Amino acid sequence: NAEGGLLSRSAILRSTRLRLALIEVSGRLAAVADQAGVTVSGDLDGIVQAAVDAQENIAKAQLPKAELDAITSWARVDARQIDAIVRRTTERITSALWPLSAEADAAMRRELVRGLMAGSGPRQTAARIVQRAEGQFNGGLARALTIVRTETLDAHRAAAAAAHKANSDVLAGWIWLTSLSGKPCPACLGMSGTVHPLTEPGPQGHQNCRCTRMPKTKTWRELGIDLPEEPDQVPSAANWFNKQPVKRQKDILGPARYAAWKRGDYPMDQWAVKRANADWRPSYVTSPLPNGGRDTRLAS
Repeated sequence: NAEGGLLSRSAILRSTRLRLALIEVSGRLAAVADQAGVTVSGDLDGIVQAAVDAQENIAKAQLPKAELDAITSWARVDARQIDAIVRRTTERITSALWPLSAEADAAMRRELVRGLMAGSGPRQTAARIVQRAEGQFNGGLARALTIVRTETLDAHRAAAAAAHKANSDVLAGWIWLTSLSGKPCPACLGMSGTVHPLTEPGPQGHQNCRCTRMPKTKTWRELGIDLPEEPDQVPSAANWFNKQPVKRQKDILGPARYAAWKRGDYPMDQWAVKRANADWRPSYVTSPLPNGGRDTRLAS
């Protein structure tokens, strides 16, 4: 089936050696996905436990030291719930890594058609494909890292949520907290400081989102503490953003959003919008500009 001494595209794609090479590399990717699940599971257990432990300390920090006995009955999260969170997250990570095989398969076929000649064994062919398709595989690894990081953070949030629900007699809700450092996205800044009911999951941020949930205790009076309530110490995202240099503000918002914000047409409480995702979960992302404005520099 060679034309002019060269293998045709169809001949290459039908090649037995190609099929064996694809099976070889796909098998390697499958092993990586399985191993990732095993490795992450060991780390997840500690992460989930740390999340549960931290919630009690955060709640106690909101009460007067002399009245900490108000939450001496802080309920621990059932070990079965923790195991379920770890198991569910591990399954999500492992299953989400599988699509990398299809992407790598397409990259391998393209690279093979470009220059691979018949004659090598499957292992040698696979090694050559990986070398030629290095850019595509690097992209796959970056995506895998995003999956693992995002699902691990979601497991941390799920553990915190379990601790919150177990202590609804002490807590009034949870607060969305954004890391006010570096270059937080507009959606995260817009959600920071918002209060949510204990039954609401989250924070449901975008992929790689660093936001977390902080327990909000009931008022001291509701907890039977007869003392004046101290002022809220939750950091203000608006105050933080207002103090940033103009260049950082523009880097975060992009030029069009920055201009709309300066005009008063794009206040911070409108920077986030909830987006549905049938293949993952709902997530808050940066909202469109008002009045149909356009900005190609989406910061989310």
